[in-house]
Amino acid sequence: MTDARKPVDSVERLEEAIAEVRAAQKAFSTYTQEQVDQIFFAAAMAAGRERIPLAKMAVAETGMGVVEDKVIKNHYATEYIYNAYRDVKTCGVIERDEAYGITKIAEPIGVIAAVIPTTNPTSTAIFKTLIALKTRNGIIITPHPRAKDCTIAAAKVVLDAAVKAGAPAGIISWVDVPSLDMTNLVMKECDLILATGGPGMVRAAYSSGKPALGVGPGNVPAIIDDSADILLAVNSIIHSKTFDNGMICASEQAVIALDSVYAKVRAEFAARGCHLLAPDELNKVRKTIIINGALNAKIVGQPAAKIAALAGVTVPEDTKILIGEVESVDMSEEFAHEKLSPVLALYRANDFDEAMDKAERLIEDGGHGHTASVYLNPLAQKNRLARFTQRMETCRIIVNTPSSHGGIGDLYNFKLAPSLTLGCGSWGGNSVGENVGVRHLLNIKTVAERRENMLWFRTPQKIYLKKGCLPVALQELRDVLGKKKVFIVTDSFLFQNGYTKAVTQRLDEMGIQHATFFDVAPDPTLACARKGAKAMAAFQPDCIIALGGGSAMDAAKIMWVLYEHPEADFMDMAMRFADIRKRVYPFPKMGQKAYFIAIPTTAGTGSEVTPFTIITDETSGVKYALADYELLPHMAIVDADLMMDTPKGLTAASGIDAVTHNLEAFASMLATDYTDGLALQSLKMIFEYLPRAYDDGPNDPVAREKMANAATIAGMAFANAFLGVCHSMAHKLGAFHHLPHGVANALLIDEVLRFNAAEVPAKMGTFPQYDHPHTLARYAMIADALALGGKTDAEKLERLIAALDALKAKIGIKKTIRDYGVEEADFLARLDEMSELAFDDQCTGANPRYPLIKEIKQMYLNAYYGVAK
Repeated sequence: MTDARKPVDSVERLEEAIAEVRAAQKAFSTYTQEQVDQIFFAAAMAAGRERIPLAKMAVAETGMGVVEDKVIKNHYATEYIYNAYRDVKTCGVIERDEAYGITKIAEPIGVIAAVIPTTNPTSTAIFKTLIALKTRNGIIITPHPRAKDCTIAAAKVVLDAAVKAGAPAGIISWVDVPSLDMTNLVMKECDLILATGGPGMVRAAYSSGKPALGVGPGNVPAIIDDSADILLAVNSIIHSKTFDNGMICASEQAVIALDSVYAKVRAEFAARGCHLLAPDELNKVRKTIIINGALNAKIVGQPAAKIAALAGVTVPEDTKILIGEVESVDMSEEFAHEKLSPVLALYRANDFDEAMDKAERLIEDGGHGHTASVYLNPLAQKNRLARFTQRMETCRIIVNTPSSHGGIGDLYNFKLAPSLTLGCGSWGGNSVGENVGVRHLLNIKTVAERRENMLWFRTPQKIYLKKGCLPVALQELRDVLGKKKVFIVTDSFLFQNGYTKAVTQRLDEMGIQHATFFDVAPDPTLACARKGAKAMAAFQPDCIIALGGGSAMDAAKIMWVLYEHPEADFMDMAMRFADIRKRVYPFPKMGQKAYFIAIPTTAGTGSEVTPFTIITDETSGVKYALADYELLPHMAIVDADLMMDTPKGLTAASGIDAVTHNLEAFASMLATDYTDGLALQSLKMIFEYLPRAYDDGPNDPVAREKMANAATIAGMAFANAFLGVCHSMAHKLGAFHHLPHGVANALLIDEVLRFNAAEVPAKMGTFPQYDHPHTLARYAMIADALALGGKTDAEKLERLIAALDALKAKIGIKKTIRDYGVEEADFLARLDEMSELAFDDQCTGANPRYPLIKEIKQMYLNAYYGVAK
């Protein structure tokens, strides 16, 4: 472990460290594929858990970039890299063709020298150490002097996890006091150099006399053709260029727009918060970009407004990009260089051939071999795409895709390998022409077109509905499923008041054994789930019935997992994922021992038809949202007879929860035609029937049944479209201040609607089908469906919010967090932690506007004090 490691702070100590790594690697080279994969998994999981602290360290130490974007980089370096290589064979025989007699055997290289840049100090360290572990190589890291603490911290996380999983103790090492002499010695003594950094460092790597996988600079041109979707093109470029303040080498440096669309492109940039520099401003910024023939280090990774201030130019603080309209593509033009910041050149071209001429010159002079980007209609302009592909001497041809995200791979095209080290091939003087991974053989030119990835619509195998359907539906347990033993999970109120009798009496009639666990409290805890799982293990049911509101169903789902897979680790299951298809932890296969039936007794949670569960860690008080389709119940029974006597407070909280389910599902980046119809229909029903159910539910069976159906329909909508930041914030508000979940959502939804409706958000979400900010128009569609009136989208949004406020008032929901007795001092003291946890909540990822932590904090404050709009 790192605690016993002697610091590498002298040449003598470095020579000892190299020998230690070489000895560890020799032992590591004998490991089996299974051993290596266990170590690879453990290291990826550990690095993923530390993504936020490491991001904070990187920004604090270097003064560059954006914490939230560095969180994404760290997450990407673990989740995407792990998923790309989890099943790749890297030990022994990896391929054999019996017919041709070909066998391929993988052997490790030995000791790798890893040079880490200041621009990506933690994510690159994670990436390089993970692929070294996957290939049974030792690795020695030389950090950038201005980023050594955060780089070393990242390496320590990976090393500690790897050793704990069985790796040799010295398999990863690093230079604690980096210097040029120490770096040169590492490169001289290693077996392979993996170099990421400035041109000087890469040249030194290739001059060391050892094999080197180095990468060149990126000076990415992006052509916008007259056949392009301008909205998509401009917003994709903004999304890319503002990511971590433009420090990814694959980010666009110049936009070349055809004359026929130039004005439209220019206007779209301006409308989206970019500043087009006036002639006098242009010269000032020129002098700030390049100083004494080199890129000014003071602008690297800085926000646009700060760069403008350095140049003596005044722009709004929220300016996204500084754009210089220039003509020359010669390196004498400062805007023609790689800028590693939100500063962009904008060129005009008479036609596509002239655009390619300009792009070609920019590439040859400043980014040969790296990446080229084009926006066009690939079906109507196949010939232009082919000509562009042929002429651009780059290893990545990015089509209709944000170049930063597209170049690193696996985000907008699953077949482009994920990497944080992008080779430039022989054009850039590199030995590798692809995204660096576990195997490198050829210079490869890859054309990666943007694609909207497969979506889904999944529901329980069976959903029974209609008031009074429970007895008939349960008959299936005996007649169709042949079940013998049923374990019921509910809460003490329902049990003590006889609500379980409707189930148990039917089970008795069918001769089915049953046991009931009724110790579920609101906001169920892991301790409760473990207690229930222990009772399940003793009873050995072949069917589980969750009867109650969200708490009972949430607890039952966790009990189900622990019953079927007692070895499963909760924190692994709760691990955040950016894409449910790529999660590092494979959720255990469910249903092998027990069939799961969900019977709701409240109209709101929708848990009976969703793959979600919310559980509280009683040791920390943190609520975790787990999501996986293995948690989807097999059967749902929606019988309003069980809901007739629901108390008013619960009717209000659960009903408004269903409202937010629909609003967030409709706005989600994952929304589809399938989920949209469900969300709109459910909202119509709730607005009509929730006040009736609240006012006189016990005597209004129609309202109760309509609300039961509306809640389940909403559940099906968000089960497939997912939710958003309102639920992320509500989870933490409820956990920290003990507010009912539905009430928490109600207090926050107005703020979230206005937040998401911004036409020029600080950041939009990342998902292939979400090409530009348009949530305001989506909210206007909801207002239209509810017949709220309004002439403009903005007016329709205000009418929607007013209608929500009126609905909340009718059902007794108070206006602010403060109104629920949450003390101001306590709220403010815990606000930062609550905001960060909400940012990292599983629901945040589908939100159409990617929230910064400070923006979440402000929404909490607005909701607490009731800021006048």
